[in-house]
Parts: sequence; structure tokens; C-alpha cells
Amino acid sequence: MQLIESIPELERIGRELTGQDLLAADTEAAGFHRYHDSICLLQLSTRDRTWIVDTMALGSLNPIADAFEEPSLEVVFHDADYDLRLLDRDFGIRVRGLFDTKIAARFAGEESFGLANLLAEELGVALEKKHQRADWAKRPLSPELLEYAAMDTRYLPQLRDLLRQRLEELGRLHWAEEEFRIHEQTRWAPDSDDGDAFMKVKGARDLDPRRLAALRELVAWREEKAEGRDVAPFRVLTNQVLMGTARSLPRNARDLESVPGLSPANARRWGAELLDAVRRACALPETELPRRPPPQPRPQVDPELEARIERLKQARDQEADRLGLERGFLMPRSQLEDVARHSPASEAEMAAVEGIRRWQVEAIGPALLAALNGNGVTPPK
Repeated sequence: MQLIESIPELERIGRELTGQDLLAADTEAAGFHRYHDSICLLQLSTRDRTWIVDTMALGSLNPIADAFEEPSLEVVFHDADYDLRLLDRDFGIRVRGLFDTKIAARFAGEESFGLANLLAEELGVALEKKHQRADWAKRPLSPELLEYAAMDTRYLPQLRDLLRQRLEELGRLHWAEEEFRIHEQTRWAPDSDDGDAFMKVKGARDLDPRRLAALRELVAWREEKAEGRDVAPFRVLTNQVLMGTARSLPRNARDLESVPGLSPANARRWGAELLDAVRRACALPETELPRRPPPQPRPQVDPELEARIERLKQARDQEADRLGLERGFLMPRSQLEDVARHSPASEAEMAAVEGIRRWQVEAIGPALLAALNGNGVTPPK
């Protein structure tokens, strides 16, 4: 394993990747510790080399960016979704030739598809878990942490080979490859800031308008503090403390002593600012208080549609059990509802339903069509 901390070293990796047929990759970010989540490390492995790229030291991945889009190079991730989003956002990198070992494991019928479980079961490799909450933005990184990071890609090529062979034997490799191609389109999409983050705090909907206003002030204050210090918001104060403060509407330092979870140290550090936030909320006129959103009316139930969904669900469950696949992975309820609404009369019409994959039509299309026609599940071939 080699630590890469300079652009010339990264350029050498780029040259070494020329002609390679496979590259395993993973990222480490600092979202658990930092306000701004960003890639801190990029781990790379071929079949015989492993590198740890210090992205914070480099600030650019341009020398190897083209490798991720090289058609002849298969890029192996485990559970690629968030990695692909961060690589797109932080470095403009997009991946072609994806092989995701988590997706492959699910198509192979694995019940435990976490990387540690798969490596232990398939390769007899024990993956350490004690550094899962490490702060990857801290420097320098210890040799122990670097070795821990390297383990995430070192064995991915072997795991990929085993899973690929199993999918070929099951006749499901083309199913997985269709899903890989879809996941290659994963891009970063920022969360929409609707100003209602305070409503997502557990218990917010139980507060009256005045206390809800206090919670709004407290959450906004915490966000400002967390961003300024570049720490995760809960590292300033937890939701429990903010909710307890909003509920009790403390007026002075003594009142703060009864807020659940607020330590004496944090009361001394943040007490004046918490009290200011509460005072701002208490000073608001009634017309400026936030209101709980009204409950959404329950949609009218269409008995015929519900009956179709239930028949489809039963057919899906039976086929999933026959194939040895998770029911929700084979086809989640949202897709069953879409099929029920469109009520396709053929496999071609089913494939035309938005979001339905070709592999799903191949795997359970006949059974679903039979269920829609009220004929039950077609027997396995």
C-alpha cells in the first residue's frame, strides 16, 4: 500500500492504469465529524497494487479522472451510490464500466451483503470495524488508519471475480449489468433548503406554535455555529437538547439546568446564546409564529387498484422466494403500484412502464401478467 500525496505521484498512477482491465475504488469522507462533507481519501486497488490518495493534500484528481471513464477499464465499488455522488460533486468524476459488488451480491441471493460480511463469508477475510467513525479529515493519518482504509479495496477484485462467476452460473449477469449501467448515471444533487429543517426534529409536530418558533430559532442558531466551526451539527448540541430547550422555554441560567441532556459545560458555553434564541421566539407576534402543516387527507382507496396490487404482491413474493431474491429488491411496492395502475397487457407494455427494468420483466413479467389477469402465478419453467 502506498500513500499518494503529490500530483506527480498521481500522474504515475495514471500511467500505471493504462492497459489495466480492473480498478477497485472507495472513498472516505468526514460527514460524521464535519459540517461540509467532502472526500478526504480515495482508495484504489488493481489486482496487485493498492494506493491511498490523500485528496485533501492534492485538491485535484485530474491525472486519473479519465481512467474512471475508460471503456476498457471496469471500476469496482461496493455500494457505489454515495461514492459516485461525492466524486461527481468534488472532482467532476463520472464512472463507466461500473461493477458494484453489493448489487452483484443481491442478485446472487446473498442475505448479508455488507462488505465485511461478504469478505468474511467468501474470502475468509476479517474486516476491522473499530475505525468506522474515524475523522478522515484529520492529519496526519496513522499507519493503522491507512491500513484500515486500504482493506476496503484490496480484496474487491477477488470478491468481484467470485460474484461475477456466480451470476454467470445463475444466468443473472446481464441482470446485474443492466443495474450497473443505470447506477453509472448517479449524480450529486444538493438537498433542497426549504427552511423547514426544524420540522424534521423528532417531536417537533407535538409543539405548540410558540415552542415551535423557539425550536426554529435554536436549529438555525446551531446550523450557523456548526458551519462556522466545520463540525457536524450534533457536535454543537444534540436534537434532544434543542427540543428540551424549546419545550421548557428557559428564561435564565437556572432554568437551563433542567434541560435534559444539557451538560453544565455546554450550559456555560452556549447558555447565553440559547437564552437569546428563546427570547427572540417569545418576542414574535402571533402572526409570525410557525404553524404545523395540516395533516394530509388520506387518498381515496380504489378497491380494484388495491386488489391488483395485492395480486401482484403475492405473485412477486412467490417468484422472489423461488429465485432466492429479496422481495423488495426484486420489485419494490412502489413499482408494483405503477404496474397495477398501468395494467399492462404484455411484457412489452410492462417494460414501457417508467422505471421498470428489462431484467425485472424477464424475471417476473409472466407471473405479474398472469396475476393481473386473475390467473394466479405461472408455474416455473
